[in-house]
Amino acid sequence: MGNEMSPLQKHRAEYRPELPPWLQGTAVKVEYGDAAIAADGADAHVIRRAFPHTYGQRLAHFLPKTANAPDATVITEHPAVRVGVVFSGRQSPGGHNVVWGLYNAINSHNPSSELIGFLGGTDGLFAQKTLEITEEVFSSYKNQGGYYMLGRTRDQIRTTEQVKAAMTTCQALKLDALVIIGGVTSNTDAAQLAETFAESKCSTKVVGVPVTLNGDLKNQFVETTVGFDTICKVNSQLISNVCTDALSAEKYYYFIRLMGRKASHVALECALQSHPNMVLLGEEVAASKLTISDITKQICDAVQARAEKDKYHGVILIPEGLVESIPELYALLQEIHGLHDKGVFIENISSHLSPWASALFDFLPPFIRKQLLLHPESDDSAQLSQIETEKLLAQLVETEINKRLEEGTYKGKKFNAICHFFGYQARGALPSNFDCDYAYVLGHVCYHILAAGLNGYMATVTNLKSPVDQWKCGAAPITSMMTVRGWSRGPTASQIGKPAVHIASVDL
Repeated sequence: MGNEMSPLQKHRAEYRPELPPWLQGTAVKVEYGDAAIAADGADAHVIRRAFPHTYGQRLAHFLPKTANAPDATVITEHPAVRVGVVFSGRQSPGGHNVVWGLYNAINSHNPSSELIGFLGGTDGLFAQKTLEITEEVFSSYKNQGGYYMLGRTRDQIRTTEQVKAAMTTCQALKLDALVIIGGVTSNTDAAQLAETFAESKCSTKVVGVPVTLNGDLKNQFVETTVGFDTICKVNSQLISNVCTDALSAEKYYYFIRLMGRKASHVALECALQSHPNMVLLGEEVAASKLTISDITKQICDAVQARAEKDKYHGVILIPEGLVESIPELYALLQEIHGLHDKGVFIENISSHLSPWASALFDFLPPFIRKQLLLHPESDDSAQLSQIETEKLLAQLVETEINKRLEEGTYKGKKFNAICHFFGYQARGALPSNFDCDYAYVLGHVCYHILAAGLNGYMATVTNLKSPVDQWKCGAAPITSMMTVRGWSRGPTASQIGKPAVHIASVDL
């Protein structure tokens, strides 16, 4: 594609992100709070055992030099540093501005510092494929969408070989810090990397940044993630356009699936902004243990109720994680993934399913069967973006409406459905002003974390509902955001999982 910018991109690049006053000077105070421990005390011993070197570290708050904080320390020495940065998670609007903020921060404090970007995500990290980021290099990426300055590939630094390769790279390049940009999985890996580095006496500090369009990295320290604001605004505009089209033609039901992984934050926020006729929340489906038949009936009842008012159009939002929230489909996926783990070839999986799973599998349309058989993602979840749940529901609803029509219980017009998946269209969008500012500030915070010599921390900014000059900047140990969850692989196999930063579901 090259670096040629459209007039719109050039105009967007002119925006100058804001910084809170306390990050604008050359001297910043760091104040340490209490030791940060797990939110759930029951998990503390498991996390401490897994992360003996990085668990229980203190919270850090960055303040202006003039702040009245007698216990705070002014960071006065700023030697030249070499910092590596890698895009580890899926692309999210605003990611480039994290790099911009980091670059400006390290160079404003010492122009001899260097920022090294890894080409191709974590694969580039392992292979030591680098690009030195300079003002000239970065000039085409300010306030731009996507991750195309450096690119990304796989989304994990998990196996022993991968961790060793990452450490070898950091030592070979003499990096003072490695900044990992991503979501829950990437920051879990960042915590493990920080622990391994500390145990191995590797001097490289590891810092995580909360960047994911899913909005599912939320906890007592992180209010939202970079990209969520943009993705919801762009999707909501598209949905609103579809709502207008539905109202104009008055003969179609639009089934729209939204990217967002397991949690339904994107679907919920888009529903609040665009006012569709119905939104399905995966968390509500799971809590109510609704079957695929129950969901089909709910939609059909709504269609029938609208038909009685002579309305034959509507818009229904579906989170892409819905398929893993429907109990019987989730159990089927778990069984399929278990067979993948055992090395069963895709073409033979259907014949190895249990009787109940086989019956459900045969009930589903051929296109859904093929999609359910895809190999799981690196975090063991299904390839949700490839499973067309919206088409499945549209087909089941059409079948049920036709059945009611034959029985005489539905007396309206023929049901017509049009399906969409909104994901890739939005995740490469130009970031909103909020995401531009938020990401840029987080980049600056990353520098102050490494200047303070902290390892295994995530950059945090709070009070985000207020203007930028009232934002509060700090850092929290990633281990303090971890929980321990049990997991199952089939009806009889279960065990306690490893500590991880888990997704935050919609609070019903």
